Amino acid sequence: MVVQAEEGRLTTSSARVLVATAVPAERDAVARAFPEPAREVRLPGAPALHRTGADTGTGTAYDLLAAGVGPALAAASTATALTAAALSGTPYGLVVSAGIAGGFAPGAPLGSLVVADEITAADLGAETAEGFLPVTELGFGTVTHRPPAALVRQAATATGARTGTVLTVSTVTGTAARADGLRARHPRALAEAMEGFGVAEAAVAHGVPVLEIRAVSNPVGPRDRAAWRIGEALAALTAAFGKLAPVLESWNRHDR
Repeated sequence: MVVQAEEGRLTTSSARVLVATAVPAERDAVARAFPEPAREVRLPGAPALHRTGADTGTGTAYDLLAAGVGPALAAASTATALTAAALSGTPYGLVVSAGIAGGFAPGAPLGSLVVADEITAADLGAETAEGFLPVTELGFGTVTHRPPAALVRQAATATGARTGTVLTVSTVTGTAARADGLRARHPRALAEAMEGFGVAEAAVAHGVPVLEIRAVSNPVGPRDRAAWRIGEALAALTAAFGKLAPVLESWNRHDR
């Protein structure tokens, strides 16, 4: 089952964007894209937020949330932030899952950017003698969310990102065999991370559109820490958000 995320509107003076990363280092990389200083706030039951408004005259504000590692904690933290915002009368118009990721060669080399046109839970299902079955083939659930197509196109054009499937996993791939298996099941996959699907589940449950953008820090496959380029990927994430913010602030649901 594929769920099309509802498109929203960000072209009002009170527009707010929630950016959910896994860890503070990713959150801070996003914050560095904005010229004005951030300030810390706290939501009930959620980690600390950095709040900043882009200096573009649109009035758009960004709450930057270190939502935690893995789809479960990311979903819980994102849902908490969305609920608190709705109850306060200042709901979010868009949720962005952002961070670094593993890239599938050759489509997503080190340092490249990926914008998800599909956010897919790659290991939500059952192992059988015949192979892996996604939860949808067991008769229930959802495994893929699709961000608004116009927003994906505009974000990719602005940042120079590749577009394709970003997989969400609970266990990071560390062998060539698993990487090959994932590519066989998901031939359009460009990247693998651990939070996007959880963030998307929370956003869709609240009727808020979602986008996922990733900077590639390492290849998906055999675990080789010497090959990781985390600093470069974080710098690429900062540069991407500098170009992405105007897109987020001008996008509206009538774009196709």
